[in-house]
Amino acid sequence: MSAQPGPPPPAPTGWIRLTVQGNALTSNMIHPSVRLNGYPVPTPYGVSVHPVPPGPWRVDVHCQWLRQYGQADLTVDVAEGRTVDVFYAPPWHQFAGGRIGLERQPRSGFGLFLVMMLVALAVVVGAIVLSVT
Repeated sequence: MSAQPGPPPPAPTGWIRLTVQGNALTSNMIHPSVRLNGYPVPTPYGVSVHPVPPGPWRVDVHCQWLRQYGQADLTVDVAEGRTVDVFYAPPWHQFAGGRIGLERQPRSGFGLFLVMMLVALAVVVGAIVLSVT
């Protein structure tokens, strides 16, 4: 009797652990869009783990509101059986770029965000003062 062949061995695998910093209240109600080597992958805020074949992988991320913003990309080399940590920080507003790297990233655009909030506050306070007088 001949031995039947067994199932093929599993394909070698590595992982990309992507951390999207922030949340729907501090960034955007719509989750950032993520592509791995051009293929879209669902990614919420927080940590998500994506199994990938070993080799070089390009991670592209952007946010969407009225237009795309916060674009950032990074190429990582995933070794068999290893996990590569990638961190993406969306910007504070849609006029700044996102940041991506192998460690936690600071969010860009805080200065302009602060100026915009102070101007909005000044307009509201000015309207209240003018309506009272």
